[in-house]
Amino acid sequence: MLKKRFLGLMSVLMAIVLASVAGVLWQTKAFISTPLSLQTPQLFTVPSGAHYHKVIAKFEDNGWMASSIWSKFAPRIYPELTRVQAGTFQIQPGQTLAEAFATLRSGQQYQDEITFVEGSTFAQWRNQIQSAPHLEQTLIGMSEAAIADALGISQDKLEGLLLPETYAYDVGDTDMALLKRAVRGMESTLKQAWQQRIEDLPIETPYQLLILASIIEKETAVASEREKVASVFVNRLRRGMRLQTDPTVIYGMGDKYEGNIRKRDLRTPTPYNTYVINGLPPTPIAMPGKASIFAAAQPAKTDYYYFVATGKGGHQFSTTLAEHNRAVRDYLKVLKNQ
Repeated sequence: MLKKRFLGLMSVLMAIVLASVAGVLWQTKAFISTPLSLQTPQLFTVPSGAHYHKVIAKFEDNGWMASSIWSKFAPRIYPELTRVQAGTFQIQPGQTLAEAFATLRSGQQYQDEITFVEGSTFAQWRNQIQSAPHLEQTLIGMSEAAIADALGISQDKLEGLLLPETYAYDVGDTDMALLKRAVRGMESTLKQAWQQRIEDLPIETPYQLLILASIIEKETAVASEREKVASVFVNRLRRGMRLQTDPTVIYGMGDKYEGNIRKRDLRTPTPYNTYVINGLPPTPIAMPGKASIFAAAQPAKTDYYYFVATGKGGHQFSTTLAEHNRAVRDYLKVLKNQ
């Protein structure tokens, strides 16, 4: 009789234990399945050495979740919650606690992007970099020459030596690290273009190719015209003609340029004024993109020595000065009618 009572009591106790365990399991699952209180995406940084309990405490401090006794059971029942990685991650609205922790252990850190457009200058790059979010600023107060030296570049000017494109970066990356990537990108592109240049190109060094490419970049945004624009400058260089390109004048004027080029500007000597100097200017005048670099290395084979805007989004190319003058008159008529 006593044995039956004992077995019955044990059964009851076992049932209570099982029910308690089931309750803990259910409550803990409900806890990690509850969406966080987020209205917009939020960045969350996991410091090196941080663990589950520190993350939970920070979530609570941020107001993303309420304190709960079930947070103590969660890592025992779901040990994967303890495997968080250091870094900055983006937590999305609607994510549950379990999903948020999955993000934190994924290793897929949040990245920002910055886009440098073809034809931009280093001064414009610096302005963009200084306003870029989550990028550690180390260049403030440094001269261009000092930055070039830190990048391992022998020139004092960085114009043309950085490849314009879109760069993704992690939160906390430095501006210097970003520029190093742009330098490597340009070095790789320029090396490839130089190796693939035409045989009789009147360019002596890869740096000169970069200078020519920067002029091509500033002269046209029409992709189909780049090789023809390149051919005009190459043909002029072969014959010893001055390049006579307005973007070099503008670059040489610096802060004096106010939106218009006057006749006296074309006659004013600067190291960059190709109406006055022979050959190429001393440095690139902008950051050329890949297409312009390869156009400089592989120009179209033409007899063109002149080009002028049509006023309709492209250029009219001419072989003789007489043809060019007619094209200029046509362009002026278009401007007048506009």
